Amino acid sequence: MRDDSTSQGGKGGRRIRRRHLAVATGLTLAALAATTALATWGTDTVAPADARAKAGEDGKGAFGSVDCREAKCIALTFDAGPGKDTPELLDTLKHEKVPATFFLLGKNHVKKHPEVVRRLAAEGHEVANHTWTHGILTDLSTDEIRAELDRTQQAIKDITGKEPTLMRPPQGRTDDKVSKVCEELGLSQVLWSVTAKDYATTDSDLIEKRVLDQAGRDGIILLHDIYDGTVPAVPGIIKALKAQGYTFVTVPQLMAPGVPEPGTVYRP
Repeated sequence: MRDDSTSQGGKGGRRIRRRHLAVATGLTLAALAATTALATWGTDTVAPADARAKAGEDGKGAFGSVDCREAKCIALTFDAGPGKDTPELLDTLKHEKVPATFFLLGKNHVKKHPEVVRRLAAEGHEVANHTWTHGILTDLSTDEIRAELDRTQQAIKDITGKEPTLMRPPQGRTDDKVSKVCEELGLSQVLWSVTAKDYATTDSDLIEKRVLDQAGRDGIILLHDIYDGTVPAVPGIIKALKAQGYTFVTVPQLMAPGVPEPGTVYRP
């Protein structure tokens, strides 16, 4: 859906734009607002390099096209889909031979686009969990946290035959209670080091610039394949980072030979 309000300046224009985006993607305004806040983390995190070092030579994690202990790796991740533009994104990733990690929303996304979820898995991307309704997990009870995650686990398993092993907490908010539920469900938590704030702009060139300005070795890039400016920015991001010597890998491949541990929070 084209956002005709983008020409309106100031705070009012931004509110209108976000309202239109929320309607287009199925996110509630409250959930969308949560994506705009700066993430805060309530527990210790583990860097990919530390996960690799801890595994030593006996780790069982599967490598991608390179060994990230030696190569300059970076992980491209997408939140809150799949959406209407995800097939176009998948075409780009296939053409560029780039694997990515997709943190999927259950309600209105996984349930609405099962064929896209099936394609994600079939084409070698990592299919991961981003909760059922984008609820802020630290605000919920233990039972509510479990329901947010488990419903999405089961919906993805019904489509792909496999439950995810990774999740991303909405707004990056986690704590010991969330970590305990994740451990019970076999889910590792994945945060990020690069954000383009693509929820707030439809300017693909700006999204690309923000990513390139923040990119670094072992980086985890956070984008959303549900916003109008994001998918058109991806070819330029890939081309520029490849030219800088980066190899794209999934999040588990970034940690190989380490294996992400359930409950643990990973962040570069």
